[in-house]
Amino acid sequence: MRDTAAKGRMYGSELAPWAIVLVTTGFLAIFGGVWLGGSLGAAVTGAGWNPPPFALTTFATLLSRGPRELWPHASMVGVVGGIVLLYASVTALVVFGIRKMMRYTSRPKGLATARELAAMGPAGIAARARELRPSLKGREHLHPDETGNLLGDLEPSGPELRSSYEDVELDLMAPRAGKSTGIAVPRVLRAQGAVLLTSNKSDVYAVTRAEREKAGTVWTFDPQGIAHAPREMWWDILSDCHTIEGARRLAGHFVASVNDDQSKKDFWISAAQNTLTALFLAAAKGKASVLDLLAWLADPADRTPVDLLRDVDMVAMAEQLQGTVRGAVETRDGIYETARQCVACLLDPEIVAWVTPDPRLPQFKPDAHVLGRDTLYLLSKDGGGSAAGVIAGLADATMRAGVVAAERMGGRLDPPMTAVLDEAANVCRISDLPDLYSHFGSRGINVVTLLQSYRQGSRVWGEAGMDAMWSAATIKLLGAGLDDADFVEKVSKLVGNQDVRTASYSKGKEGTSRSYSYRLDPVLPADRIRALPKGTALLLATGVRPALIRLRPWYKEPNAGLISAAAKVEVAAITERATRAWTGPAVPGNADGPDRWQRDPVALRKKSDA
Repeated sequence: MRDTAAKGRMYGSELAPWAIVLVTTGFLAIFGGVWLGGSLGAAVTGAGWNPPPFALTTFATLLSRGPRELWPHASMVGVVGGIVLLYASVTALVVFGIRKMMRYTSRPKGLATARELAAMGPAGIAARARELRPSLKGREHLHPDETGNLLGDLEPSGPELRSSYEDVELDLMAPRAGKSTGIAVPRVLRAQGAVLLTSNKSDVYAVTRAEREKAGTVWTFDPQGIAHAPREMWWDILSDCHTIEGARRLAGHFVASVNDDQSKKDFWISAAQNTLTALFLAAAKGKASVLDLLAWLADPADRTPVDLLRDVDMVAMAEQLQGTVRGAVETRDGIYETARQCVACLLDPEIVAWVTPDPRLPQFKPDAHVLGRDTLYLLSKDGGGSAAGVIAGLADATMRAGVVAAERMGGRLDPPMTAVLDEAANVCRISDLPDLYSHFGSRGINVVTLLQSYRQGSRVWGEAGMDAMWSAATIKLLGAGLDDADFVEKVSKLVGNQDVRTASYSKGKEGTSRSYSYRLDPVLPADRIRALPKGTALLLATGVRPALIRLRPWYKEPNAGLISAAAKVEVAAITERATRAWTGPAVPGNADGPDRWQRDPVALRKKSDA
């Protein structure tokens, strides 16, 4: 007990000088604020700059007689107002400084700084744009959107960061983490050239359609009624099937729409792809329609596709198809049934109408689209009955047309083309997309693939394919809600470690001593990456340390009011079309609506009673 009391007296004597300093500082701050604020208030209200002496007697007078004794010729309202405004201003500055300091200190050390990211900042990205786009050379002032694709603002205080027009991007974010509002919509709105967007929802379409109509023609490919857009175009699905490569690519898209892992193709899937390749080639060469192709699939004994291939000297392909037809019945039927399942979506007349020539409507031509500022919306449902194979085929045809156009322009599209593949794993399963990634970047085709997780991509393209896409992507954004523990742990290792200094204290006869030791801790542990706030993302760019950025949602931009108003009009139009399609006509065969029963509650009740 005596030792404890002695230690208490010792510590108390050590703290006494600090207590005196703190009390004195607080006294000076309070008195100084009253003295300066009152003097400024008196001066502003017309009494002139006549401050009382800065002394203890002045403070005593203030406490005993009030401020009127110190400023007798000044308005008390002005004096009190000056004191209050001064303290309010100082408080606001202190709070602002503390918040800035907290934001700075809360940012994990070990991430990239603004200096390291200078090449992605306004000046660096503008210089890079002049190198990549010949049309910008010689221009002194460039609009920021002409220089690169907006990624977001560097935390905590900027600057804004952009990717160049030779970058390709892979974004992984959980649902409702800001993929649409912070990435897809801004990319479409800010695009300088042609645009391609895939989605299984109508939200991005509704927000961006009106603005993109100002830039060029809007093509909406909506075979399953996602936005209930009327059919105002058609695309010749067989247009690229005049070569074996083109026919095989189209067959691959349909196969990928039903095969969850491209690295695990069994015999039936591979044989079905070969059969579809031969049939697509025969239909294109023989100027047959998609309906003819479906008839050939329904009747394997039909020799028409074999004869069409022979007529155009595709003898080897004809022999291969004939060998499949003449094989064992069980094997032939298994191959043809698998092929029929791959193209089952074409059995829907509402889907097949979009890919069948229609002289009443304009034809969408990918090679013309990529040279302008038009916009192509590719909308499809995911899951059973999906038109994902058709969507992937049209998206692939458009991007390959961009490659051809870039080669004719000297190697790169100018202005560049923007391809936002939202929900790519569900509605745009281009089987060799990982292999094409880096090639698209070198051609001025900015591809942005949006996935919900790394594992989702692995289910579609396999582990090797997803690894290839990850490696080829020069820009990677990892947003909120990534729950794959193994993947997040790998990302934590990629971010790296930092030295953390730890203090240790020891007590001896001579007093207390302090020493320091160092250990390596992750810059961003896995749990912190998983808990990234909504609206932020971890930026992994080639050749620079990872950085934390804040996304720029479209609704926080200066022109958000006009865009929001146009989006409300579009949403209302979609709702009206959806309501009209849902109710339908009461009489089958009515040309004013779909051929179905009226689906209001009364009609449904009557039908069920019948």
